[in-house]
Amino acid sequence: MKCYLLVDFGSTNTKLTIVDIENEEIIATAKAITTIEDDIMRGFNEAYAQLEPVILENNIEFVEKIGCSSAAGGLKMIAIGLVPELTSEAARRASLGAGAKILNTYSYELAEADVEEMLAMKPEIILLCGGTDGGNKEVIINNAKVLAKFKITIPIIVACNKAAQPQVAEIFNKVGFDYYRCENVMPSINILNVDNVRDVIREVFMKNIVYAKGLDNAIKYVGDVLMPTPAAVLNAASLLAKGTDEEDGIGDLVVVDIGGATTDVHSLCDGYPTKGGITMKGLQEPFAKRSVEGDLGMRYSVLACYQAAGYRMFKKYYPNDISKDEVERQINLRHEDIKLVPINKEDKIFDATIAKICTELALNRHAGYIETSFSPFGSMYSQYGKDLTQIRYLVGTGGVLVFNDKPADILKAAKFDNEQPDLLKPMHPRYLLDKTYILSAMGLLATKLPNQALRIMKKYLIEIKEDNNEIKE
Repeated sequence: MKCYLLVDFGSTNTKLTIVDIENEEIIATAKAITTIEDDIMRGFNEAYAQLEPVILENNIEFVEKIGCSSAAGGLKMIAIGLVPELTSEAARRASLGAGAKILNTYSYELAEADVEEMLAMKPEIILLCGGTDGGNKEVIINNAKVLAKFKITIPIIVACNKAAQPQVAEIFNKVGFDYYRCENVMPSINILNVDNVRDVIREVFMKNIVYAKGLDNAIKYVGDVLMPTPAAVLNAASLLAKGTDEEDGIGDLVVVDIGGATTDVHSLCDGYPTKGGITMKGLQEPFAKRSVEGDLGMRYSVLACYQAAGYRMFKKYYPNDISKDEVERQINLRHEDIKLVPINKEDKIFDATIAKICTELALNRHAGYIETSFSPFGSMYSQYGKDLTQIRYLVGTGGVLVFNDKPADILKAAKFDNEQPDLLKPMHPRYLLDKTYILSAMGLLATKLPNQALRIMKKYLIEIKEDNNEIKE
């Protein structure tokens, strides 16, 4: 049997998926703790050992082995732009869309103290942007000169005003920086151009970052580590929404990925206003948009999650009476033991409560909103960000959803709320669950066989209904 082996070297677990291409079936999956500290192949081998009986029984021959990775903290980037609302935000969005984790963004003229601060964060790529084409050059050139004063050995991607790029290149050539030029991330006011930047980030990831993280041992066996895991998930979601020339997608959708450290939201839609009389404002939104909420997580970020939500929000979602002291006790338990596994009904209910909070707050931040202003001619309505009210599907992934008896109840927290009518969240979505953790694997497979990847997702993503079943022991 000829199969693909798809590998996700995750921040917590290394996940392996065997796919039978001819029959478009998932033959088996396995996972083990990621062992980035010593030899990443140790965790891989533990997961692979679980699959060996299936491989032998079915006489499996791997046609290709490909991987993605968010191990060792994922791809960490710094974004530098001109003004916070425009090129700095454009740089941030381009980085997130490429699957990166943004450590910080900087705007206006850099000071030497800014560079010292960013280098102390140990980023793996610096994205230097600023100025529309034909616009400001002075600030970008100044920032290149400030960067050149430091011994920077990490790659720098230059995606600024094209008129400034030759001088930036001259500055970087003199000091021997490893840099990559690409198209301006914002060639005109409010217009995004992120595809070329994403491609260059992926190129740098494959060329430099994979080896820096000790993944070169994995490449000897797995083959290519093509992209960061979040980029693979976004790739899968985009394919699922849009389809291919030969296979229809399922339409506009939102993916909610609830993890131990972050809650990621991916929206795949144009997000234009769905009601008349509303004017679009602000920076252009990409069809495939990703946001990462670093203070919303089940374990690593659970303290920050509580700070963001407050006791009142826990009371809103917890089905029974619960004191503030008990909420804080439960939060601290999870903060102190990031590997805590729910062992009873109360633990599962509390985890579900955290997940609902992560979902609501992450969608509040990701979705667009309506701003009302008043003029002599009456009320005027402006939309900032994406209108998600009419998206067809809400896709859930992450352990808290997979192992919960009522995952739809968690995903419901993403829906439109009449008490917050200005937030353009989904109104009547259908729910899909990534029960077998296939999104990152299908994002990888899509780079080789998009039609097969799409059909497999349609087959294995499970539609779930809102029900009244109790959480079981």
